Amino acid sequence: MTKLEYTFKNDTLFKILFVKYPELLKRLVAELLGITLESIGEFVITNPEMPPEVIGGKFCRLDINMTVDGQRVDLEIQVNDEGDYPERSLYYWAREYSTALDEGGEYAELPRTIIISIMAFKLFDCEEFHSEFQALEVARHTPLTDKMSLHYFELPKLPEGIDAKDELKLWLALFKAETEEDLAKIEAMEVTVMNETIEAYRQVTATDEFREIERQRSRARHNEASALGHARREGIREGELQERKKWQGIIAGKDAENEKLREQLAELQAKLEN
Repeated sequence: MTKLEYTFKNDTLFKILFVKYPELLKRLVAELLGITLESIGEFVITNPEMPPEVIGGKFCRLDINMTVDGQRVDLEIQVNDEGDYPERSLYYWAREYSTALDEGGEYAELPRTIIISIMAFKLFDCEEFHSEFQALEVARHTPLTDKMSLHYFELPKLPEGIDAKDELKLWLALFKAETEEDLAKIEAMEVTVMNETIEAYRQVTATDEFREIERQRSRARHNEASALGHARREGIREGELQERKKWQGIIAGKDAENEKLREQLAELQAKLEN
């Protein structure tokens, strides 16, 4: 097995590839949302740039924001389970939704806002690889509004056998691919859009631009991991110090109490001797 140097889950590759080839992104989004490609009229990437502070900064995410027929759509790859992901994705939704209202605008003008997460880990206790959440009444399951939608695609749950006619699963298989052999299996199916995407992948990953940006992003990820590790070690060290101080205080208190008892005992002893 020949391990891929860069997988489709790489956030730098994800951003550069689909911004450079928006028609491929459009096909992907249509499949992820379960709509036909022909039904999409307006399709605009609203954050195509990759500013320096994002490339070299720590603790940042590379997502793709789009306007799809008046809807706000945010697509993100999440490789590691860092905890609290449902809450994080809900926060992303709230931020996208709340910033869509122009000053003086009416709430009814707020657009339908959709968060799509492709994840390299299992999140929910179910067999399905795709879950969609909306705001529903608890007992009747009637929707509060159609303006909230959160999609989660869990790659580890993707079935092994994939039909060449199932384009959604083929897209997800690309993101799940870890080796050249995985890509070769998909190419062998001779699905035009998949082969076009793999060819685009090879072109992008061969460029000096991509490799330099990925080098900087890789360094930023390393710095982030080091910072988090240092924070954890400091937290443990601080916790140990606090625990030590607590017991020192308890011991000091006991020592003072014992000293007081010794003084009382000495007084009693003196009275007895007199």
